[in-house]
Amino acid sequence: MTSLRTKVLALVALPAILLGSSACTPLADTGTGANAGFGAGDSSSSVQEAASGSALEQLDTLPIKGRAPKTGYDRDQFGPSWADVDRNGCDTRNDILARDLTAVVYKDGTKECVVASGTFADPYTGTTINFVRGNETSAAVQIDHIVALSDAWQKGAQQLSAEERRQLANDPLNLMAADGPANGSKSDSDAATWLPANKAFRCEYVARQVAVKARYELWVTQAEHNAIAGVLETCPDQPVPDGSRSAAAAVAGPPAAEAGKAPVYANCAAVKAAGAAPIRPGDAGWDPKFDGDGDGEGCTS
Repeated sequence: MTSLRTKVLALVALPAILLGSSACTPLADTGTGANAGFGAGDSSSSVQEAASGSALEQLDTLPIKGRAPKTGYDRDQFGPSWADVDRNGCDTRNDILARDLTAVVYKDGTKECVVASGTFADPYTGTTINFVRGNETSAAVQIDHIVALSDAWQKGAQQLSAEERRQLANDPLNLMAADGPANGSKSDSDAATWLPANKAFRCEYVARQVAVKARYELWVTQAEHNAIAGVLETCPDQPVPDGSRSAAAAVAGPPAAEAGKAPVYANCAAVKAAGAAPIRPGDAGWDPKFDGDGDGEGCTS
């Protein structure tokens, strides 16, 4: 695993998210979960040729094995929930909320870390949620581990080091804000038993699962492989994601900067996620709030 550890520590620098048996907070199933059998047929039937560098091509690199016993699984095997992995002063949950929500408002006195409210376009259901932080309202938007930690444990993560598992649990590629009930209905399911109700997001969803499993050298079951292949055959050019963009942005299309408009960054976490740090006056997306010490460079810490 030495080579994997080196690769993981080099690739993973940002944060990640949820609670429950799979580290994703389970809520009662309200019926917003999705289809369990989509694409579960024989993957050898009329498969379109995968584009070079596509998620479908990457899927073919994943080993296919049976599910290992869940013996020994505990959320603590993946480190504490919402660690500040990138050391930006904000925990992973709030980093992902800042990445995935728009019109973000931060709680006073938290140095733009704690998200108090925002608008969330949920990719799992296709609905819009007005998020408000609070004991009775925060659960409306949860943070999902796209590859559930319990699923990862049964498909290779037992062999990872403690640090590699901590990185997996906090990797932004594997984290996504999600509608609470939809996330609860998913629980620790893999693609063979759960897919988002929003069909427009299924290609991006399974592409992220493939990318996470490839990054951490995890495997898939035959049923899981067939289900993922069934989705990706409808979008053979689906690219391999890197986790820097929100799910809503990935579905909507290129960011504003690619369309000739200056990007708008909510905070330094967003600047770093876009690879734009350090940011300076005159750079696209510059805002004086990024330069707290007045040295002419923002988001350097």
